[in-house]
Amino acid sequence: MPVALIVSSHVAGSGVGGGLQAAELTRLGFRTALVPRVLFGRHPGLGAPGGGPVPDLLFAGQAEGFLASGLAERVDLVVTGYFASAGQVETAAGLLGAIAARNPRALVLVDPILGDEGRGLYVPEAVAEALPRALVPRAGLLTPNAWELERLSGTPVTDPASALAAARSLGRPVLVSSVPDGADVGVLWADGAEAWLASHRRLPRAPRGTGDLLAALFGAGLILGGSPPEVLESSVRNLAARLAQGAEDLLDAPGTDAGPHRSPPRGGEPVVTLRRP
Repeated sequence: MPVALIVSSHVAGSGVGGGLQAAELTRLGFRTALVPRVLFGRHPGLGAPGGGPVPDLLFAGQAEGFLASGLAERVDLVVTGYFASAGQVETAAGLLGAIAARNPRALVLVDPILGDEGRGLYVPEAVAEALPRALVPRAGLLTPNAWELERLSGTPVTDPASALAAARSLGRPVLVSSVPDGADVGVLWADGAEAWLASHRRLPRAPRGTGDLLAALFGAGLILGGSPPEVLESSVRNLAARLAQGAEDLLDAPGTDAGPHRSPPRGGEPVVTLRRP
């Protein structure tokens, strides 16, 4: 059984962040371990969330305890997400370094959660400064949205070609979501030698957690043996099918491989186009 470590948010009443990723990866056959950064009752976008950030000292203790458990030697996939403080970022960097020393084969997926189009930066400025310095260099795969890629690269992202140029400037494999592609929206995967774009129809709005789910699907697909273009297409198709169901919470919208209890997407299967950008 593959093992995934998720270092992200726990939001009890909303299917987002680490909770959504843990549920998805468990469904895909992973043993999951979630080390939370924040403990909320619901998504802050819905109103007062309840709860709050995990204090830096407590988070550091969780990291130490995880390493002492012996599970770090078995981890196949590490996913990092939302951070509430620069201290958490520094602790996470140390945790990733310790895991790499014990288990260099583990895939480290860093979702550099900073902000989004129309909202701008929504993490503390100290986090936005610490994350590129401490975590991006440790990533085996980065999964920014287009706005975050612009901030990390300093390059405008307006279409697939500019997204590819910005992604390659970071010097490591990148999966970019929310890439403008005419009337569609695309997800771009690129490394130093190859690049693919999977696009689907842009919807008027999407539920919270789409980036979290995409990162989990793509990371899991790679660990389970798929090639990047195969995993890109299947991950985007899975996500698009859930979005087509119109669910407000992605935990209420089972994916394309969820078996006979899946609700069929409204309007049929989504059309996903895979091509080189």
